[in-house]
Amino acid sequence: MSLEKVISIAGKPGLYKLVTQTRGGFVAESLIDSKRISVSAQNNVSVLSEIAIYTLNEEVPLKQVLENIKKKENGAPASVKPKDSKDKLEEYFFGILPEYDEDRVYASDIKKVIQWYNLLQQHNMLDNLVDDEDAAKPSNEE
Repeated sequence: MSLEKVISIAGKPGLYKLVTQTRGGFVAESLIDSKRISVSAQNNVSVLSEIAIYTLNEEVPLKQVLENIKKKENGAPASVKPKDSKDKLEEYFFGILPEYDEDRVYASDIKKVIQWYNLLQQHNMLDNLVDDEDAAKPSNEE
């Protein structure tokens, strides 16, 4: 499943995967407890494929950050916990993304990324972090 089908809903914990579209919004299923909820167009929703992390030079897509964590952890859950100290979280994130902008990326953002990584890892959704457009590109190998 690509990150284009995984969303974060403001005011609701965890991540959700899109199930189907309705007239006034869509139905999403929680990755935490598998409960389905109806989400209206008024809800503040973020699609994970559209999220990026600020660095000193550019914005790095969340997909790349998650891949960096996966490489560092060899596919296992994150070695830091979202409730660890701010200093520990920042030190860990510097190991993942050395150029991240400390002034614009807060400890709460780092906590959220680690929580999301752990949720996606728990549901075996990190192996296929392929965007639909990447999958559609023909390979140049012959």
